[in-house]
Parts: sequence; C-alpha cells; structure tokens
Amino acid sequence: MAQSLQALKSNLLHAVIDHMDTKNLDLGLLVTLEALLAERNVTRAARRLNLSQPALSARLARLREALGDPLLIPAQRGMVLTQRAVELQQPLHEALESVRRVVEGGGPTDPATMQATLVIAASDYVQYALLSRFSIALRAEAPMIRISWRALDVMALSTQLERGEVDLAFAAPEHAPAAMRQRRLYEEDYAVIARRGHPTVQGSLGLDLFCALDHVVVSPQGGGFAGPTDAALEAIGRRRTVALSTPGFLIVPEIVSRSDMIALIPRRIANGWSDQVQVLEPPLAIPGFVISSIWHERTTNHPAQSWLRDRLAALA
Repeated sequence: MAQSLQALKSNLLHAVIDHMDTKNLDLGLLVTLEALLAERNVTRAARRLNLSQPALSARLARLREALGDPLLIPAQRGMVLTQRAVELQQPLHEALESVRRVVEGGGPTDPATMQATLVIAASDYVQYALLSRFSIALRAEAPMIRISWRALDVMALSTQLERGEVDLAFAAPEHAPAAMRQRRLYEEDYAVIARRGHPTVQGSLGLDLFCALDHVVVSPQGGGFAGPTDAALEAIGRRRTVALSTPGFLIVPEIVSRSDMIALIPRRIANGWSDQVQVLEPPLAIPGFVISSIWHERTTNHPAQSWLRDRLAALA
C-alpha cells in the first residue's frame, strides 16, 4: 500500500505539473490547489480545508511561486482562473481522486466506521420525499458520514459534477448530463390536495369543479402559470384557473391548507400532509415523472459513495 501510494504521488507530480519547480510541492499543496481552483475564492477554500485564511493565502503564494503563474486573478465579480489554472484543474482533480481511491480502498467498508462527506444536489421535492428519510437513517447506520444538501441547478450540474462540487444529484433522466452515469430510482405520480372542510370539495373531485376552482402551480424557474396538467386539459378541450405560482412544492400544502385553492403535487408530498389536507385522485390522467440518481464516472467505484448510492436506491 505504501509503495503504491508513493508511486501515485510521484506520477501525480509528473503527469499534472510539467516544466516547473516541483521541489517545493507536496501532496498537501496539491490538495490546496484543487480546492482553490474549485472554489475560486480564498475564504471558501480555507473553510473547505479547515484552514485559516492567512494560512491558505500563504499556501497560495507558495503555489504561485512554484508554478510560475498567478493561478487566480481578481475580476469584477470575485476571482477568475488563469489559462494555466484551467488546464491544471481537471487532470489535478482526477489524479488526486486516484490517490484517494488507493487510501480509501484499503480502509474499512463497514458503514458504521466509514468516513466521508457527500454533497447532494436535489430539488425541494426530492429533499422532502427521499433525502430527509435517508439522512435520518444514515445517522444510525453510518454516523461518521456527513451529508450536505444543495439546491439542484440543472444548467450547472455537469460542471458541478466534473469539478467535484457535487457528488450525487437527483433529477428526471432527461435532465442528466449526457456524460454522467445515472440510475433509475422510482416513478412518481400526482395527487390533488384540498383543505379539510373545503366548501365544495368533500372526498372526491369532478372535472368541472376541478377546472372551476383556483389552483396553485409550481414553476421551478419562477413565473410560470402552466404545466403538464394544462397540456392534459388542453388535449380534451378544457382549461383551469391558475391563481398562484410558486417556485417549489414544499410551501404548496401550507397554502392549500389555509385557503380554498387546490393543487396537484407529487403524491409523496401529498401523503405527508394527509392529516391536514384531503388527498384526492385527479379527475383526468396527468403524466407522472421519474427520478434518477446521477453521478460522475470517477466516483463509480468509490467505496463510500457506492454504498451510499445503493442505500439510497434501496430506500427509494
């Protein structure tokens, strides 16, 4: 193991950093460089590495001297990478991942003793429907694994996965970047919710009443007043009244429980509110959706991440 790790460290220095002074570089400095290139911000990189900002600034100065390049330069909004830094970023990250696999591959695989930090990107719906239960279960099964949730940004997802800013994402398969691995987890459908004690909705809902009532819709990008339900209604020559558009699902049951508006939301969220709202079948067929897990190829064989993906799939 020690010999293999030493060989990897040597290969890392020679393969990633050509034609420069390497005598002042060590593995710790390269990890610092990886964090700086990913964060593009000294303060955030220091926080990520659990270092003081002065200590990280000193390391950045050493890296600049050794590499003969400023690496990060001030811009109108924060810092930007030099061309040399851009060229280093991906091979450096992949080489360090190889070192981590050697180190972690020989370590314990028992979840109870496994140590890792996993950054997960997901919508508010997936956070509620899946990640909340997963995070609770994980405290009992793998208490030394830390989970960081972040909002899903479909447009930035490919870059985030490539840079290691996100380890695992959850989205519909059509939103998965083409170069990434994915695994189908489950199908979801929609239910109608209305407040208990609603003056006109009591246990069932016909199409005429469905179209006449005021609706809350979810528009993830904000500002939209139509969705799959409207396309299904248009196909049969009907329309509904949309009174409110929100950017996420989690606030919708609260609004519905306090008003006479109704909403179609994923059934897993609706069932979680069944003690406060009526959960009803839609009066027409509304297409559901699929949720998949998405990750970068380099983490496929990572022991901790592989176990976490399997555990999430079992829970889903």
